[in-house]
Amino acid sequence: MNVGTMPGFWTQLTLCLALSIPGLGQSKALNLNGYMDNTGAITVQHGGDTVDPYFALQALLLAKAHGLDIAHLAPLWTHWLATHHLATGQLGRYCKTGLGWAQCKSADAEDASLALWLAFLKTVPVQQLKTPHLAILKKRTQQALRALQDPRSGIYRVSRDIPHSLLMDNLEIWSTQPSPALAQAIQDTFWDEALQVYRVSTQATHPHPMAVFYPDATAQMYPLLLKFPAIPGGASAFYKRWMAQHRHRWLSQMASDFPWGLIALTAWERGDLQTVQCWQQHALPLRHSAHWTVTDEVVAQILPSPNDAALPQKDCS
Repeated sequence: MNVGTMPGFWTQLTLCLALSIPGLGQSKALNLNGYMDNTGAITVQHGGDTVDPYFALQALLLAKAHGLDIAHLAPLWTHWLATHHLATGQLGRYCKTGLGWAQCKSADAEDASLALWLAFLKTVPVQQLKTPHLAILKKRTQQALRALQDPRSGIYRVSRDIPHSLLMDNLEIWSTQPSPALAQAIQDTFWDEALQVYRVSTQATHPHPMAVFYPDATAQMYPLLLKFPAIPGGASAFYKRWMAQHRHRWLSQMASDFPWGLIALTAWERGDLQTVQCWQQHALPLRHSAHWTVTDEVVAQILPSPNDAALPQKDCS
């Protein structure tokens, strides 16, 4: 299968949505009260003590792509992450201590985090990017990401310490810097023709297919979310099959797991408003809880307000 060129999700989605979804042009400011502190740190959860740049960058880029104003948040976050990245020489996860924020873990998804950081730096005003530390940081980030790409397969491995590759990470990298070569490499590496699903990992030991909801079922949504052009059978059929197989499990597992707002966002983009309302009915009571991430919060603010009269429970099975 030959894969054609397609604009990157994070950089092109705003225009596409503005043309196709009524009311998107009404800009409003993203509200991260409880997620962003006065230093600029953006925590994974409300009032949390952990910063994972992957989640913060994903959330801010989603907000910007969907017309939410992040201008009041971006400078503080850019300064915070640039300062910590320069101090340690690598992206990691950061924990709150009595002395402030300190790197406490390696990056959970170094490849995707680096790609999202580069995409976010493209949104930084040029005059700021020309300052020495940001220019150095951008070059260092580009080099670090290139070092994770396998020259033979073209696929990116998770990190310097983790040799396998993940579907979701590679799709996010493609979305920030799309190329036919990378799209073809993703398709060749992860698509299982016999089972008609994407493998989520190159690990031979990973159960396949669809052993667990995360990451197996959730990963299948990423080609749809990120507008990957090579989905066999087309996006519409792929989406309908996913909902037929996994919708009930997704909506029913939120109280014990995470609500996966990105799936609701995909449903909204595909015009599946009933599924969006069902997600809101199940998920919004969990807002700001331990099962709610900053990405879910951004999705909740992107989606239209739920109807006053919630859908009957039987319609959300």
